[in-house]
Amino acid sequence: MADLDCTDLRILDLLQEDASQAVAAIAERVHLSTNACWHRIKRLEDAGIIQKRVALLDAAQVGAGLTMFVLIRAAEHSQAWFEHFAATVRAIPSVTEFHRTSGDVDYLLKLQLADVASYDEVYKLLIGSTRCAEVRAVFSMEELKRTTAVPLPAQAT
Repeated sequence: MADLDCTDLRILDLLQEDASQAVAAIAERVHLSTNACWHRIKRLEDAGIIQKRVALLDAAQVGAGLTMFVLIRAAEHSQAWFEHFAATVRAIPSVTEFHRTSGDVDYLLKLQLADVASYDEVYKLLIGSTRCAEVRAVFSMEELKRTTAVPLPAQAT
């Protein structure tokens, strides 16, 4: 873990809550001058702890309200197969997360799609471009929790 003090952790907590806050507002909440707070944020960015600041969208309102999870077992475990498979998956815009996993499943993909027909297009692309031993998909019926916040040590609050 990076060398973070409680002020750094509080700044990170506040930015995860709302990255659009003015530095002056964050500084006031962590009891720093605006300049000192800006320097801490800059240091956290330079260290790669803050990777980027983004807007979180309502997927349904932009036509991608169906969340699918795709579980894939690889047909082989060679570097060449993996590189081709990874390049294929990374090129699919609807794939929002791509994980290599342990256990019975080798890869887990999270997709945001318009509908099941859109998933069928992704499925055909996957099986048409790489050999997979198994491709299974499940769709989310209801989102019960979603956050992009990384859990921070308790001293952040």
